[in-house]
Amino acid sequence: MNETEKKAEITGFEDMGLSGEILRALREMGFSSPTAIQAEAIPVMRKGQDIIGRSQTGTGKTMAFAIPAVEMIRSSRNVDGVRAIIMLPTRELAIQCGSEIKRLTRYCEGIRIAEVYGGAPMEKQIMKLKRANIVIGTPGRIMDHMRRKTLKLNNVTLAVLDEADEMLSMGFKEDMETILRDTPDDRQTVLFSATMPPSIMSITNEFQNDPYVIEINSKKPTLDNIRQTYVDVPMGRKLDALKLLLYYYAPSLSIVFCNTKKMSEEVAAALAKSGFGAEALHGDLKQSQRNTVMEKFRSGTTTILVATDVAARGIDVNDVEYVFNYDIPQNREYYIHRIGRTGRIGKDGNSVTICSGRRQVLSLLDIAKSVKSKIEQISVPTGNDINNRLAENDLEEIEKNLSADINDRYRDMVNDLLGRGHSLFDIAAAALQNCFSDKEIKVNEIKAEKKEYGNDQEYSKIIVNIGRENRVAPNHLVASITERSFLHGRDIGKIEIFDDYSIVAVPSVTAEDVVDRMYGAKVCGKPVRVELFRDDNKKDRRQPKNGKKHIDKSRSKHRSGKQTYGGAKRKEPSYRRASKRHG
Repeated sequence: MNETEKKAEITGFEDMGLSGEILRALREMGFSSPTAIQAEAIPVMRKGQDIIGRSQTGTGKTMAFAIPAVEMIRSSRNVDGVRAIIMLPTRELAIQCGSEIKRLTRYCEGIRIAEVYGGAPMEKQIMKLKRANIVIGTPGRIMDHMRRKTLKLNNVTLAVLDEADEMLSMGFKEDMETILRDTPDDRQTVLFSATMPPSIMSITNEFQNDPYVIEINSKKPTLDNIRQTYVDVPMGRKLDALKLLLYYYAPSLSIVFCNTKKMSEEVAAALAKSGFGAEALHGDLKQSQRNTVMEKFRSGTTTILVATDVAARGIDVNDVEYVFNYDIPQNREYYIHRIGRTGRIGKDGNSVTICSGRRQVLSLLDIAKSVKSKIEQISVPTGNDINNRLAENDLEEIEKNLSADINDRYRDMVNDLLGRGHSLFDIAAAALQNCFSDKEIKVNEIKAEKKEYGNDQEYSKIIVNIGRENRVAPNHLVASITERSFLHGRDIGKIEIFDDYSIVAVPSVTAEDVVDRMYGAKVCGKPVRVELFRDDNKKDRRQPKNGKKHIDKSRSKHRSGKQTYGGAKRKEPSYRRASKRHG
């Protein structure tokens, strides 16, 4: 039987030959069938083979390695000491992983788990390590216990590196290698990572033996089941926009992402003041505070978590309905990890990014293009939109009550009012007003028109200091510009090529952004300088005595140290047009 036929047979956890205790726990946890990575990884791990798993967040990786680890320990109960060590990049992930494995092993005897991470008392961890056979922790704290001789790895049979690329980016490479070298050479090594940089491959080459490679959606992040939207609001109105969105969508659980700790505190405080159940989560909180905040969020006591990116990887809650980007993510990876907090394990999710102005919108569109996602612009809800939505919810509540048994006391009240001459319609309206009038919300509306950036008919010109002398053609310029900006070829207008420079028309709203993004670009293998073409340059043009126009190269040169990019002030050159134009 080949591998394809084996995979086709696995339709449920029952087909994997798992113990009854594990199957019972999985059913109670709500897992009816394995995810793609679980279906492929669990049988291979149970054979003892090394694995490289490439998968994005939200695909069920924890159970993919936790189930084989627990079954391995149950099958060899006569071996003492730590049998499995699981390394993760953050304490939040370590806590989350430990919590999941404890739920998985609730009916299993002999499974003893110790979570070790920074910010928590050493004494309690040392006590747990004396009895533990599964250790879950961050590389730094694992190393601390190894130095203290409170953690011995000589009996380890399985080592798991989860989110390995993130651990490397956080500077844990040496710690990871030291930990692995302290375990037996014949141990099983399982590595999960969203990306495979060269540093990951060096670890696999040294510490793994003929690993089985699993790639789940490696070419495209798992964002298909997340509806991605954005709003464009005036500068200074982001907080009002966030409140309007929260009022309108009323998610049961949502996460608001900010770029800084200070902003997360300010946004959480402002939302709490407006009556929302919001709390901040960031790196400056003590571990006990972070645990409390996360526990309240998981239980639904806190419905809005305002977090920084540092906390993003540690938030693993399956029922998050909405993710709001209060600040624009710094890059595509942050964007993926942020919105990946919703739409987990096959569920539908929603993300809304709040932008202020052209630059932020273009930055977001650039990220969306890089992850090959469609992101839709939506309007900010108005006060009428919100109250109409509340009215719809109220009507649903009334219909439920109409289908239930109605107390005779209220029927008698209606008859009494009818006897006093009131109409049935007025009685019903007065009752509804009495029940729901306090739910009406007064908000600070945002009257902002939807803008389509990048599709304007008005164009501005940019100058590129390369032309016919370097055999440049229009397609060379188009390719370079579209590669470094969010623009498509159809967005670019007229192109004029001269001897030693070219003029390209781009949508006016994108011109400055294109200039910034072209910093350091090459065209036809030559580094180029790109500037905005301004009409006031015309007054500097001069005619030579022979009547032919020329380019004043001496004035087109920048003085040393005067040119800066990225929005800073720069001295504009005076370019002269040549006598011929080429479209």
